[in-house]
Amino acid sequence: MDGKIITIDPEILGGTPVFSGTRVPLKNLYDYLSTGESIESFLEDFESVSRKQVVKLLQFSYSLVQQSTLALNENFA
Repeated sequence: MDGKIITIDPEILGGTPVFSGTRVPLKNLYDYLSTGESIESFLEDFESVSRKQVVKLLQFSYSLVQQSTLALNENFA
């Protein structure tokens, strides 16, 4: 793996964002978490995804939320 956590390639699942080096859509992680499943359960079911990838994706998602909140507060609040 080259350090990327996300791959978007039209040749892989029609361009659906997947965990790099896999064919596992990012959406699958969020689906698991939204139904109360654990990260452990996700990792057991999708062995090609590493814990490091999951943690980095969640950190990235959190930073997007923080940036969006800041932008919304600066421009609309």
